[in-house]
Amino acid sequence: MIDPGLIGAILIGGLVILLAVGAPVSISIALPSAVCMLLISDFDRGAITSAQQMVRGANSFALLAIPFFVLAGVIMNNGGIAERLINLARVLVGRMPAPLVQTNVIANAIFGTVSGSAVASAAAVGSTMAPVQRREGYDPAFAAAANVASAPSGMLIPPSNTLIVYSLAAGGTSVGALFLAGYVPGFLWALACAVVVFLYARKHPELKGKPWPAPSVFLTTFLKALPSLGLIVVAIGGIVAGFFTPTEGSAIAVLYALALSFAYRTISVRDLPRILLEACRTSSIVIFLIAVSTIMGFVMTYARLPQLMADALFGWTDSKVVVLLIMMLLLLIIGIPLDPTPAILIFTPIFLPIAVSYGIDPVHFGIMMVFNLSIAVISPPSAPVLFVGAQVAKVRLEPVIKHLLPFMAVLIVLLFVIVFVPEISLWLPQLAGLL
Repeated sequence: MIDPGLIGAILIGGLVILLAVGAPVSISIALPSAVCMLLISDFDRGAITSAQQMVRGANSFALLAIPFFVLAGVIMNNGGIAERLINLARVLVGRMPAPLVQTNVIANAIFGTVSGSAVASAAAVGSTMAPVQRREGYDPAFAAAANVASAPSGMLIPPSNTLIVYSLAAGGTSVGALFLAGYVPGFLWALACAVVVFLYARKHPELKGKPWPAPSVFLTTFLKALPSLGLIVVAIGGIVAGFFTPTEGSAIAVLYALALSFAYRTISVRDLPRILLEACRTSSIVIFLIAVSTIMGFVMTYARLPQLMADALFGWTDSKVVVLLIMMLLLLIIGIPLDPTPAILIFTPIFLPIAVSYGIDPVHFGIMMVFNLSIAVISPPSAPVLFVGAQVAKVRLEPVIKHLLPFMAVLIVLLFVIVFVPEISLWLPQLAGLL
């Protein structure tokens, strides 16, 4: 049997080198994995096994939920739903200081519940809010930082594609339980961002709040946004209640979003090819990442890398706290250059058995991983949400990063709370009888 140390060196070294020279993440995963397969076996068997593993990784009924939820999100972005949710957020903010930035934070949380994507939230909400914030005298860099910091709440609040990927990587952990477990951490994320904005606004008296809207205005705005919020009840509620599977729920979400957008007359039949193409581009990237990550998972399992890493951790310390801190630190560092999808696919098989051996529930560990990787997607230097947020606000990265640091500090503190207080994540799934 080939030396596991050599396999690990090729996988990790190849991944780091290829990412450093600017290769796509999928290629950076696929090439070292293919080289290891050829070392394990001869060329013919290695090539055939690699192809079989890719097909096995992508051939999953549960995986169909991802392209459907992506399509639903693209339809919502194009269907005027974001604008209605932002208007609802504005009337909910009322007299809070820095109302437009607080609106941005709340709108990201609301939009996240129906898009499930941090990048989509940052783009849709930020592009709508940035011109208004600039006109009313807000610091564009701070407003962009608040938009970037609050956008990942959508990775935790269902429907979350990252939680679906974790369910697959974790061997079929209940998607319904993961969805319910993500609600409280997701809303705590948004609340943490709102607190930072509040503290910032206290030092800037010119950002005082506006009077509460008249009851009639609030009612009208709420009624206009109610059909959009109904998607949560129909799709997510049906999944959690067990009326249909996540894949069926995602298909229902597409039909619901499409019917709503046609009813609003914000998209037409002529827009559908463009919308479908945009969704296919996003989905194909995710599916291909899952497929090539399956080869890497096969190689790591064959070389017993997860077991060797677990033995090394157990031999170094038997403290549950220390092990969790090490895993969270590694995920935070790894998540900066890596997209959350491959990070979950690569490291769940390594870390989850270790976590379970310490008595950590797989659902709780999934929320810990996604929360950690959500911080990573806004962490410089290679954070996709950060780039999108700065681009839609039309500001340079440097001042945005400066204002982003207080948000990140609070979110890292919240990460420790999520990690060491499992009841925050587990009480809703337990209440629903899913655990």
